[in-house]
Amino acid sequence: MAVNMKEVALKANVSTATVSHVINETRYVAEETKQKVFQAMKELNYRPNPVARNLRSRKSNIIGLIIPVQSDDTSNFFFMSIAHGIGSILKVHGYQLIVSNTNEELEMEREQIIMFNDQFIDGLIMAPTSQSHEFLHQELKGDYPVVFIDRKPEGYNRGDFILSDGKKGTYDAIKLLLSKGHKRIGFVTGPLGISTSDERLEGYKLALLEHGIPLDNSLIKEAVPTLENGYNLTKELLSSSDVSAVLAANNVMTMGVVKCLQDHKKVIPNDVAVIGFDDYEWAKITTPSLTMIKQPSFELGVKAAEAILRRIEEPDADFIEMRLQTEIMQRESC
Repeated sequence: MAVNMKEVALKANVSTATVSHVINETRYVAEETKQKVFQAMKELNYRPNPVARNLRSRKSNIIGLIIPVQSDDTSNFFFMSIAHGIGSILKVHGYQLIVSNTNEELEMEREQIIMFNDQFIDGLIMAPTSQSHEFLHQELKGDYPVVFIDRKPEGYNRGDFILSDGKKGTYDAIKLLLSKGHKRIGFVTGPLGISTSDERLEGYKLALLEHGIPLDNSLIKEAVPTLENGYNLTKELLSSSDVSAVLAANNVMTMGVVKCLQDHKKVIPNDVAVIGFDDYEWAKITTPSLTMIKQPSFELGVKAAEAILRRIEEPDADFIEMRLQTEIMQRESC
């Protein structure tokens, strides 16, 4: 059975990227580490493919970006702002960015990773979809570094992570509502199981706990993030509880919340206060203007680009997990 580069890396106790750099002489590797790799290759009788070696040694100056935007989700603004931040840094360093979209579909994401594997990119930045990512252990072979943005992939933890602190952002928003006397606070969210959704729910629960408010699971409403679902979940809250405030944990559902309240003749914030997630321009011109949790999307892109460039230059550096702070943009809706 043929031995692959990953087995050599395990034997030498180094990353597959380091093995690749030793074989292809594409980055500086300490002499001691080189000898460990050569010894592992010898013991495993590993023979590099000379054609693949020549191809991989060619620097492409291309970084791939994979995002999970659905056609009816306003998160495309969020991810395009991230892409803008990434591009602003890569351009200065002579890199090009190729953007690919998964439509929040795991199989499409896998196909795009395989496609990028054949394009000889120098690095990949990706916001993973919502399902298990055990397959990344097979598909990400260490030929290029990977930086994850916005979300953490389930079942895979090798790589750098550039995230916003959604837990604290939600915690701060709930504290604001509590300070205004609200105790029955609805929480409208996209599917749990995505790290961003889970962390925002944690922030919601923590704020209630610290203020002695019992958790009522009937106030937590979950569905695929669409305007229609935001509308319907808010309708459920209005019909089944004495909710006095709603926090929508993503942007498109915020619009559904507001429309539902308006259609049911609820005055914001007198009858029901509202806080949404992500701060787009439209939130400033609604009546009333909306209080929003603002994520530093452009800065997320900047930090992701800096992280991928660092990883290209220092493949064996320690992995990082960076969380950028959110900000409450307080307006008239709460």
